[in-house]
Amino acid sequence: MLILPAIDLSGGEVVRLLHGDYNQKTIFKIKPTEAARSFREAGAKVMHVVDLDGAKSGKAENADVIEEIVRESGLFVEVGGGIRNPETVKRYLDAGVGRVILGTAALRDPEFLEDMVHTYGEKIAVGVDIKNGMVAVSGWLEDDGVRYEDFLDRLEKLGVKNVIVTDISKDGAMQGTNRTLYEEISAKYSFDVTASGGVSTLDDVRALAKMNIYGAIVGRAIYNGSIDLSEAVKVTEVK
Repeated sequence: MLILPAIDLSGGEVVRLLHGDYNQKTIFKIKPTEAARSFREAGAKVMHVVDLDGAKSGKAENADVIEEIVRESGLFVEVGGGIRNPETVKRYLDAGVGRVILGTAALRDPEFLEDMVHTYGEKIAVGVDIKNGMVAVSGWLEDDGVRYEDFLDRLEKLGVKNVIVTDISKDGAMQGTNRTLYEEISAKYSFDVTASGGVSTLDDVRALAKMNIYGAIVGRAIYNGSIDLSEAVKVTEVK
């Protein structure tokens, strides 16, 4: 399993939200490029970046900062947030982004999702953000009445290779991750599963690693010191 340290961007700054609430935002006093370099030095291979402003507006608000992160980090970078048209997908991939994550557009524009998966294959991932059993969209501010299981079934049939699953109730709360959810999803579907939300301790990391899932995203726990990134990477490398 891979550890994916996370950078969430708002106004060009590194931030974390609590339960996806934009009014409960913590700003960390570290430049995005500095955070990215520290991840590489700790042994991370893949990094997860989200444009929170873009997730709300539907536009690539922090694209310039993200492109700088890609240039400076030397890591495989996956990016999500506000990616809702082919032009933005192409811009990020041309800039060296390894994988583009579609969220709102994947749910609301099935033809767009299918076209992007057909065109770019494994370079397209889908973010499935779960709130009260439903898929949340538009920066977690709305839901379209779609059960997450139904959406995952759709992604499986389409041939999506990588799905990032976030339990919003756990995100940023430092209260542990939803191990049962990820175990059930990883057992049922063939796509690679990345767990996101509430990964707070090395015990969380160990438990997820035993599920044989693709990755675990770690955000706030790295910034506040609850998880030492280099230790988390070592835990997942133990056979």
